[in-house]
Amino acid sequence: MRKVFQAELHQIGEELTQISELVTEAMQKATAAFEGADTELAQDVIAADARIDFLQNDLDERAIDVLALQGPVASDLRMIVGSLRMSASLERMGDLARHIAQLARLRYPEHVVPEPMVETFSEMARLDIRISELLTELLETRNLELSNDIYACNNRINELHAGVFKAIASPDWNVSAVSTVDLTLASRYFERFADHGVSVTRKVNYLVTGEWQPMSESSR
Repeated sequence: MRKVFQAELHQIGEELTQISELVTEAMQKATAAFEGADTELAQDVIAADARIDFLQNDLDERAIDVLALQGPVASDLRMIVGSLRMSASLERMGDLARHIAQLARLRYPEHVVPEPMVETFSEMARLDIRISELLTELLETRNLELSNDIYACNNRINELHAGVFKAIASPDWNVSAVSTVDLTLASRYFERFADHGVSVTRKVNYLVTGEWQPMSESSR
């Protein structure tokens, strides 16, 4: 019975990693669609999100079955409950990549980002992809040294996100209302993607150490 239980825990961990890999792919493609006004690529991201949703539901059902049938305690219980919460954050990251792709499709053949803000959004996108790549590695290896890199990327994204709002509030801002709304939404999507990555990172740290890291520390 114990071997079956351990196999179930291992499967849950593998599914988390698989979802994270799909989220990384989604953000990579969404970014390419967003920057290149590529509707075909955007549609690929939108359609592929159903796979992430399916895997999240499958993982959650598996975890609930283990809770009901195995009665786990201590670290095993932390693993299962943590996995339920991490899967929700990963699924939301997939949704945010989908939202970015939808913006690209909505504004085709125009680009969402006006020229003065292209560099800012390109950096945000690169950092989000990096967070997702590091997160996949963290879920697979439980190497907590990766956490600091994730937090550093998130801090930089927060700075860029604040810079977008500062630019929009400037008296010199002369972009149309529609484009301003698009920029605001896009910046929020990129920023929230990173936030969910940090949330998963903190939960992995908790699973490994048994100690909950305050947000003020994890965001330094």
